[in-house]
Amino acid sequence: MTDTSIRTNDHRVTSVERESTDEETREDETVCPECGGDLVTESGETVCEECGLVVDEDNVDRGPEWRAFDSKEKDEKSRVGAPTTKMMHDEGLSTNIGWQDKDAYGNTLSSRQRQKMQRLRTWNERFRTRDSQERNLKQALGEIDRMASALGLPENVRETASVIYRRALEEDLLPGRSIEGVATSSLYAAARQAGTPRSIDEVANVSRIDDQEFKRTYRYVVRELGLEVKPADPESYVGRFASELDISDEAERRAHELLRNAKDEGVHSGKSPVGLAAAAVYAAPLLTNEQITQREVSEVADISEVTIRNRYKELLEADGTIAPA
Repeated sequence: MTDTSIRTNDHRVTSVERESTDEETREDETVCPECGGDLVTESGETVCEECGLVVDEDNVDRGPEWRAFDSKEKDEKSRVGAPTTKMMHDEGLSTNIGWQDKDAYGNTLSSRQRQKMQRLRTWNERFRTRDSQERNLKQALGEIDRMASALGLPENVRETASVIYRRALEEDLLPGRSIEGVATSSLYAAARQAGTPRSIDEVANVSRIDDQEFKRTYRYVVRELGLEVKPADPESYVGRFASELDISDEAERRAHELLRNAKDEGVHSGKSPVGLAAAAVYAAPLLTNEQITQREVSEVADISEVTIRNRYKELLEADGTIAPA
């Protein structure tokens, strides 16, 4: 019994020592032996970020063996397909037969081959959308992409909108509501979450549904999916308005200052963020001796001149600035 316990204890000690040795080895592999800095692996070499010491070389470089200097050259040399994306109903994993009636060498197909390829395209499309849910998803994602392009929204917003719509479809929120309504609501919510909001009027103008259906569906989707959508910040509209009106950087900074002062004074409470942003973009150029009219701002922000005038006075009062003549 005594010999067995001794051997067991020795085994435990050996295991502990081995684990501590492995931990020290792992630490040594990530720390520079010269200065103790962090190590990074680039182009098959392990290099210290601090002193530049090459710790290891001739590692396996898992990147491409070719170089490209622009996006066109990269696409031509790449030998892999596009990454998966939620913006396509099949996530980009299915095969797509091109519409050109030419072979791999660029030669025109014969009439018999063209007829055969057309039939293959038809069956390929049927297999890609085999049931009603996939057809629904394909139509909705196409609608999201169309509206996002019209609104100038980035790709990350489109991806988020696609995920929101998929969740709505999985949780059976579509019955009784139109595909366009849920798609528009998903895009509007995604834009708000990403910090690149668009006004309700802007989204409604590019949508195929009316304002009332859009607002009602949006409230329903947010409530049922439990989406966390913060109130829109007026400052998030300033950059886009300033770019379209081509005002100076100084005026844009002044517009941000006006809105921050208004938030400190509580003026923004209960007010439309688009109206406040439009008023700030109108007031700031005037305070920096630039020429701008209420009509120009009204057309860009898609808001009435009366609202701009009312918010303009409130912003100047909160800032303690006298309105320019």
